[in-house]
Amino acid sequence: MNQHADRLRTLAIAFYRSFAFPTGETLRRWAVAAVVVNAGITVTGAAVRLTGSGLGCPTWPRCTPTSFVPARNDLHSPLNMSIEFGNRLLSFLVLAVAAACVIAAVRLGRPGYDRPRPVLVRLAALQPAGVVLQALWGGLVVRTMLNPVTVSVHFLLSIGMMAAACALLARSGEGDGPPRRLVHRDIRTLGFVLTAAVFVLLIAGVVVTGTGPHSGDQAASRFGFDIQSVVRLHTDVAYVVVGLTFALLFALHVTDSPGRARRAALVLLGVELAQGVIGYVQYFLAVPALLVGFHVLGSTLVWIATLRVVFLLRSRGPAEAPASERPELHHAAA
Repeated sequence: MNQHADRLRTLAIAFYRSFAFPTGETLRRWAVAAVVVNAGITVTGAAVRLTGSGLGCPTWPRCTPTSFVPARNDLHSPLNMSIEFGNRLLSFLVLAVAAACVIAAVRLGRPGYDRPRPVLVRLAALQPAGVVLQALWGGLVVRTMLNPVTVSVHFLLSIGMMAAACALLARSGEGDGPPRRLVHRDIRTLGFVLTAAVFVLLIAGVVVTGTGPHSGDQAASRFGFDIQSVVRLHTDVAYVVVGLTFALLFALHVTDSPGRARRAALVLLGVELAQGVIGYVQYFLAVPALLVGFHVLGSTLVWIATLRVVFLLRSRGPAEAPASERPELHHAAA
C-alpha cells in the first residue's frame, strides 16, 4: 500500500513540476497531450453525431432551458443527453491541457532562465483561444440545429488546433534560427503540396459527412449534393494524396534523406492505406456508424502524420538549454 502511495506521490510531484518548473522536454510532453486531447474530442464529437445525440442537450450553454446538466426531457432520451453532455465536459479537459501548455511555455522564462521564447508562448496561447472559439462555435452548432456548414467548421477548427499543437511540439524541440532544409528544395515543396492536398481531402470528407446519413438528429438538415458524386470526389482526392505521399517517400529514399523523415513518410503512407480500407469497407457495408467513427479517427491520424513529415523536412537547430542548465554559466558564477 505504501509503495502505491509513494508512486502516486512521485507522479503527482512530476505532474506539478511539468508546468510549474518546466523543461523543454516537459513542454513537448504537454504539446503531445494537446495533440491527443484535440484528436480525442474530435472523435468523441463524431460519436455524438453517430449515436444520434447531436441535440441531446438542445440548448447552449445550458443542457436544457432550465438546467446546465441533463434533466428529464420528453424529446431526448437520457442516454442521448448523457452522451452530448459528456462530450461538453471533455472540453474542460482540453482546456486544462491548453492552460498547462501556456503555463509551461511562460514558465520557461522564470528566474534563472532566459526570457520566454515568444514563438512558444504564441503557439501555446492558440490552444486556450481555440477552446473558447470551439465552445462558442459549438453553441452556434446547437442553435442552428446541426446545420452541416456549422458542423463542418466545428471539425475544421479542431483540425486547426491539432496543427497548432503539432507546431508547438516541433518548435519546442528546436532553436529559433532560420529554417534549414534537410532535403532538396523540390522535395520540401512536395511536402507542402501534400499538406494542402490532405487539407482538401479533409474538406471533401466533411462534405460527404454533411451529405450522407448520421446527421446527429432527425431535425438536422443535410447538404443537397448527390451523395454518389461527393463520394467519388472524396475518393479521387484520396488517390491524389496517396500518390503524392508515395512520390514523397520515393524521393526521400533515392536522395538518401534523413532516416526520421523517411520513416515518418512510411508511417503516413501506412495510415493512409488503412484509412482507405476503412473507407471502402464502410461504403460497401452501407456506412455503419462504428466504421464511420474509425474513419474520423483515421482522418485525424492522417493529418497529424502529414504535419509530422513536413516538420521533419527542415531544422532550426537544437534548442538552447535554459540558463539554469548551462554548465558554463554555473562555472562563471562560481
